[in-house]
Amino acid sequence: MNGAEYIVKFLENKGVDIIFGYPGGQVLFLYDVLGRSSIKHILTRHEQGAVHAADGYARVTGRPGVCFATSGPGATNLVTGIANAYLDSVPLIAITGQVGLASIGRDSFQEADIMGITMPVTKHSYLIKDIEDLPAILDEAWNVAVSNCPGPVLIDIPKDIFEGTVDFSTVHKSLVTRKIPYKNGLTQQIAEVVDALTKAKNPLVFIGGGVQAARAWDSLLEFMEYTNIPGVTSLMGKGVVSDNYPGVLGMVGMHGKPVANLALSHCDLLLALGVRFSDRVTGKPQNFLPKTKIVHVDIDPAELSKNIRVQIPVVCDVKLFLAELLKGLHAHKFVPSIDPWLDCINSWRKKYPLSYDRGAPLKPQHIIEEVSRQAGDKVIVVTDVGQHQMFVAQYYPVGGRRNFLSSGGLGTMGFGLPAAVGASLGRPGSMVVLFTGDGSIQMTIQELATISEHRLPVKIFILNNQCLGMVRQWQELFYKKHYSNSLFSFNPDFVSLAGAYRIKALKISGLSEVSAKVAEALQTPGPVLVECAVSQEENVLPMVAPGGKPNEMLGRWDGEAYISRISGE
Repeated sequence: MNGAEYIVKFLENKGVDIIFGYPGGQVLFLYDVLGRSSIKHILTRHEQGAVHAADGYARVTGRPGVCFATSGPGATNLVTGIANAYLDSVPLIAITGQVGLASIGRDSFQEADIMGITMPVTKHSYLIKDIEDLPAILDEAWNVAVSNCPGPVLIDIPKDIFEGTVDFSTVHKSLVTRKIPYKNGLTQQIAEVVDALTKAKNPLVFIGGGVQAARAWDSLLEFMEYTNIPGVTSLMGKGVVSDNYPGVLGMVGMHGKPVANLALSHCDLLLALGVRFSDRVTGKPQNFLPKTKIVHVDIDPAELSKNIRVQIPVVCDVKLFLAELLKGLHAHKFVPSIDPWLDCINSWRKKYPLSYDRGAPLKPQHIIEEVSRQAGDKVIVVTDVGQHQMFVAQYYPVGGRRNFLSSGGLGTMGFGLPAAVGASLGRPGSMVVLFTGDGSIQMTIQELATISEHRLPVKIFILNNQCLGMVRQWQELFYKKHYSNSLFSFNPDFVSLAGAYRIKALKISGLSEVSAKVAEALQTPGPVLVECAVSQEENVLPMVAPGGKPNEMLGRWDGEAYISRISGE
């Protein structure tokens, strides 16, 4: 068996059903073998499209996404998507071709040290130099990608390895087992957490993407129902527990919901589950919740006390932690007694709702609310990056598990369209709703061809404000309205462009058209693109200024079109 055959057989045995990629010189032998396998290959129109599609596939299925690319520029075109998956802890296997072993290091045609380039943004990178190492490296790479905190792995394979033959039954060997941090003291830590919960008057759960990675949805919901403790989410934690669940207050951080940010600011105990405490949540770390006792649970010990100091750090799988915590609470006969705290939260919810001016010109929030009203909370929701991303996080209630896809840590414009491809192929038959901007979609707009070719039921809503919305907002608020290179003086005709890709397209230009055209888009089989002409001057509010505390929010309250600052005191 040759190396390429072994790779394809390995992936088949792992249950891989789809690979996203783009062929080139150094992977032609691999593609020749792949073309005779049971695995479906999706030809994207750019390698960045392939890696983002693999990312989207992984997010909706929970299985590793797989992508192929050739050497040199093919491999380097994957780097942004690999970094995106790394910061959002998405399991990914990227296999790249490399020049022949004898040509490595000679500045050969289309040669790049992709292993060196990607080491900072992968869980591990490999360069295979001996065909006999292929089985062990594939085994380990797969395990590294999916174990503990998931993430991307890159395997760089010279063309000699694809073409070489060997009796693999005689060469399989194991690599050195990588040490997993020893998790000790869990019993004592559970006792500390139970004691802290018993004494807390204003407890709060902070739900991160790690809850989803641990498949701890049911355990978390059981805990929240038993204790009656409300929860807030990070961007990556959105949808882990349905946004319609009464105990979920919404996203916290720079553009978090007022009630969520106020609850975060005034809690006396924060149970943080699978979160990174990014700067978009904490502001200045030294000012973040100085009087709050923080319990931080994460499978990765490197995350604990990395960004903020915590009083009770717990290295543990979130699902296991919650199971043990519930046992401890039952044994302690824990009875929740936090009615005054819940009353306070309900008063904030009523006093500081999300609001915007619903008159002309058309606002992006209006489009998002109408799509959510008609499509419901069980569709797969994908966003690109920018103002529309934050508006969706605020206004679109996500109900299904693994139904919200967004670039969190890296903030990658261009993620949305190819991620929607992967999501649609990962969940055949499911409707995918993509919200993107006129800036973001042009980063990877060629993937309209992939969507059209496979007639994927992706509904694309371009919130076209003729600018880089978030950049323009920051320039307005912090740069005295000096709009340097953030306003578009030229944009394509998106409706005509969609037509060129043979995708049905609609345009919404005013308030009166919204309901009917959203309905037409959602009810039309296959892909549909809807260009929505929205206000250029609309800002994402509330907003916590960089470095600010979570309760120091700029926003509109009581429907008034003025900006004020609140603290919730």
